Amino acid sequence: MTTRHAITAGFVPLLDSALLVVAREMGFAEEQAIDLTLVRERSWASIRDRLAVRHIDVAHILGPMPIAGNLGLNVPAPEMIVPMALGLGGNAVTVSAALWHAMAEHGATMDLDAHRNGVALRKAIDARKTAPLRFGVVHPYSGHNYELRYWLAASGIDPDRDMEILVLPPPDMGDALAGNVIDGYCAGEPWNTFGVLRRGGHLATVKAAIWRSSPEKVLGVNARWGEANPEAMAALLVALHQASLWCARPDNHEALAKLLAKSAYVGRDVELLLPALGGNLPVGGGVVQSISDFFVPNAKAATFPWKSHALWFYTQMIRWRQIEHTAERQRIAAETYRPDLYRAALKGLGIAMPSASAKVEGALTAATPVGSSGALTLGPDGFFDGGRFDPDDVEAYIASQSTG
Repeated sequence: MTTRHAITAGFVPLLDSALLVVAREMGFAEEQAIDLTLVRERSWASIRDRLAVRHIDVAHILGPMPIAGNLGLNVPAPEMIVPMALGLGGNAVTVSAALWHAMAEHGATMDLDAHRNGVALRKAIDARKTAPLRFGVVHPYSGHNYELRYWLAASGIDPDRDMEILVLPPPDMGDALAGNVIDGYCAGEPWNTFGVLRRGGHLATVKAAIWRSSPEKVLGVNARWGEANPEAMAALLVALHQASLWCARPDNHEALAKLLAKSAYVGRDVELLLPALGGNLPVGGGVVQSISDFFVPNAKAATFPWKSHALWFYTQMIRWRQIEHTAERQRIAAETYRPDLYRAALKGLGIAMPSASAKVEGALTAATPVGSSGALTLGPDGFFDGGRFDPDDVEAYIASQSTG
């Protein structure tokens, strides 16, 4: 008799919850004998709290959050592991019409170029005579916070002195922008498209322009549950892998948008979900820009939990004074991400997987076949300022980074 697994997973209503939603709705979880219950939460703090009290077993979660929890930064939180990522990219920076107008006067363009538009934002700030700008991010321990700060700092803007960064739930960003509570925000989809089409905002740049092929959400697992239920966890990784393949096919995008549009999931109109799935983003003023790798659910080892991604997030916690660096904390950060569990769960599928568990981030300037068979292609993965992160030399990278 096949053993059935009951798994409860939390998620926040975002496009990149797609793998969990599709695993349940399209039968991939059922194929693995999983009774998958999805619990919709409004904020990342709620996800953290639900994991802590074991109301949920696993979650669609911000990539840095399990690391922060394991380092004691994000209390209450259980010990967590990350056996899988849920895709690459997916975020953007949206600004108010007034701020975009000021940026455009200083050279910002519709092509979302991170360097040019970052310089324009710095000049707009320099010329500003009213109160400092306010930008929103979804959580202190989020890729959004770190990529926004990276972009600002590399553009000559001090995120802590030249502006104020607030924390807001993703669904509140567009309304806060329209109400002049904030001047801009970094969030996942569909909240940038919502901000542009429904709240008069304008895209300034995208995650894929700041750091190509960069990490975002992951599958966060309560470590005690994972240790007690290894077969269930492995079965879930298989179901999510199959879901990632389904999500990656362009001919499924319309069906995926309709599925996510249901009130139980993202609960927003299909027209707000489709643009990001195809990478055809409304920028503002009726202009649409094509970003081929805006959200990547499967290609480029998109679901592989790279230890170099975990360590980059850790370096940003150090950079922005959330914690001090020690060798032990670096070890905890690296060991939160578990590519060994990923490989063990998926090895029977015969798919191409990275042989290494970490890589130099920013080293690939073009799409590059890797491995003896060349069946896996990685990159390009460059930072917009030409930076590189070598996970074998974390201390040198930390020393090289300024805070603004």
